[in-house]
Amino acid sequence: MRPDQWAVGDYADRMAVTPPGWPVPPPTAPAVPPPGAVAPGMPPRRVGWRRVLVLAGVVLLIAACAVYMLYTLGANLGLDALLVGVAAAVLPVPVLVACFLWLDRYEPEPLKYLVFCFAWGAFVSTAASLTVNNAGAKLFDRWDLPSALTAVLVAPFIEELTKALGPILLLVFRRREWSGITDGLVYCGLSAVGFAMVENILYLGGLGYASGVDEWGPATGVRNVIIIFITRILFFGFAHPLFTSMTGVGLGIAARSADRRVRILAPAAGLLLAMILHGTWNLLPSLVQATGQPVIFFLGIVALMVPIFFGMVGFAIWLRAWEGRLTERVLPDYVRAGWLTPPEVAALGSLGRRHAARVWARRVGGEPGLRAMRGYQFAATRLALLRDGMRRGLDRKAADRERTAREERELLDAISAYRSYFVGRDPQAPVGIWDGQRYHLRFPDGSQRAVDAPDSPVVPIPVVLAPPPPPAYPTGYGPPGGYGPRPAAPWQPGQF
Repeated sequence: MRPDQWAVGDYADRMAVTPPGWPVPPPTAPAVPPPGAVAPGMPPRRVGWRRVLVLAGVVLLIAACAVYMLYTLGANLGLDALLVGVAAAVLPVPVLVACFLWLDRYEPEPLKYLVFCFAWGAFVSTAASLTVNNAGAKLFDRWDLPSALTAVLVAPFIEELTKALGPILLLVFRRREWSGITDGLVYCGLSAVGFAMVENILYLGGLGYASGVDEWGPATGVRNVIIIFITRILFFGFAHPLFTSMTGVGLGIAARSADRRVRILAPAAGLLLAMILHGTWNLLPSLVQATGQPVIFFLGIVALMVPIFFGMVGFAIWLRAWEGRLTERVLPDYVRAGWLTPPEVAALGSLGRRHAARVWARRVGGEPGLRAMRGYQFAATRLALLRDGMRRGLDRKAADRERTAREERELLDAISAYRSYFVGRDPQAPVGIWDGQRYHLRFPDGSQRAVDAPDSPVVPIPVVLAPPPPPAYPTGYGPPGGYGPRPAAPWQPGQF
């Protein structure tokens, strides 16, 4: 944008209050790709031998736990009960997984990490929990104590700890994949869904089908499966994801905090709350059995679990739009620097606008244009999260700050490449440039005039970005705070 207009009272200032962040490096100007070209992608990461060894170790651990659980379930339930339990337990999984993926629409997490969390909960967590719970039951039996105490004093602690351990490993080794509480809910929720699926196999196949067959025959077994499916899954299938979501909130807070105390205390508090809720939930049936008062169970659900459940659902829906609002708060920094136009930022602010932008991209660029728009939206959201992390001071080490600056440059280059698919391609849009304050447009009748940016655009309307006048700064460099060569426009203001 024009240096003499940089900073004060511009459109970006009206969009959001944005305190200064790190210096912003400008991208390299891309050439407009030919029609039908393949959409650009983010630069691939280098794969080191240490990463390969860690990945191999994790895969082997999950595979070993999966084999152990398959053998244990098969030996305890029998083949028929195992197949019935698996078939019934898998039914709700797509619905629950879809709910968590629905939360992750703005900046979808890599599929491999989502699969990792689900598999960790389904196999590693269940294997460890089953072993510890059985040991606890034997210990209580040796002490002549009710084995039901295992569900209250042992299961909540080991199950919540092991379900959370997978997401915790991601936070430790892949912290950059965490954008906040939403990611914590998604990662921990998927781990809990995997855990609940395998646990439901035990209930549906063992307590349901196998016990019914032993008592009265297959018909009774099927009836028991239906009853348990309705009561345990349809009515209370939210239980495990709800408990573990408390840990997810704590991990998400820790991921976006630069305070070492918060990084430790927030996950610990979330995990403790998850254990308390889980223990309270398991305590209700024990109280009913001890007192003979079923009303205790219903009072516990109505007074405690249902309000917490709906409160968490409302909180998650509010969080879902946080990343969209974040782009509108953070990316105006890049509008002021002359890299983006206000409609490009505003078109990222809601899922409805993003969908409209994709429809428009398909119209002007076909399938390559649609893929480029998706990549553009993803890269822009990542850029907003990255700069927000800069402001929060998440990177304390010089190496981390250097890596963040490098990733920012890569994202900006990718955004410039993506947006080149749309510049000048819409025959229904006038040709023009953005100078940081207004559009300078040339209309089909040959007239030229300056036009303010719309308040509520639904498509990004990318146009050529005007470079600063040469006399203001050394050749090839932008305004103070930026570094590197400025992007060159294919044509200058006034050259209509």
